[in-house]
Amino acid sequence: MPEERRLEEQLISQEAERRLSNQLDEAEQIDVDVQTDLFKIVQGQADGVSLSGKGLVFKENIRVQDIKLQTDSIAVNPLSAIFGQIEFNAPVNAIARIVMTESDINQALNSEFVQNSAKNYDLNVEGEIVSFEMQNMQLSFPGNNKIQFQGLIAIKEKGKSRPLGFTARFQPQTYANSIILESFDCHHGEGVTLELVLALIQKVKELVNLPDFTWEGTKVKIINLEVKQHNLILLLETQMRHIPPSISEISN
Repeated sequence: MPEERRLEEQLISQEAERRLSNQLDEAEQIDVDVQTDLFKIVQGQADGVSLSGKGLVFKENIRVQDIKLQTDSIAVNPLSAIFGQIEFNAPVNAIARIVMTESDINQALNSEFVQNSAKNYDLNVEGEIVSFEMQNMQLSFPGNNKIQFQGLIAIKEKGKSRPLGFTARFQPQTYANSIILESFDCHHGEGVTLELVLALIQKVKELVNLPDFTWEGTKVKIINLEVKQHNLILLLETQMRHIPPSISEISN
């Protein structure tokens, strides 16, 4: 945080930090800076809110190595803001930079929270609906700014279930290009038809190229992905209704 701030900024920011810390399971470091003054707060205004943190652990044991977030100017509930509870009166735009380690990502992918959120999908295989359930997901960084995703799924077709493993490799999204699926290989599956594989590839393409998603009332758009030294760095545009969003529900 800046060394010299108004007293009201310090008090509001410190209380906001305390409230945020209480919502987290763990935090190595966390700083909240509410950019305002008493006159603006009484009018329900603030120039912005910035958040930075390291080693944040949310519900369901989902961990973020590093986060930096800055909002635009905002309209807030003045009474709540005075006590450090930043409630937006209208959706607020923000930019966030998030760093997650390979270990953090894989722990999140196989958490109960993510497994329940991304559990069942339907495939259209030549006019017939075939469902599959994600059972295991693993992400790795093989080099050259590539991302490799390994999955084990249970295919449910005509009342029967069978396992199918696959490995997909793709180029991450950049400012200029969307995510590009480079390869897709199936393994640990018997009697899988080409039509089913093609439908599965199409579904994977759809999932990795989602333009945006909503996370507990917060709209998120991925602007850029970068793989660096076993870390995944995400640059996001968000539209928030409160800060911070707690992890309880993700819907596409």
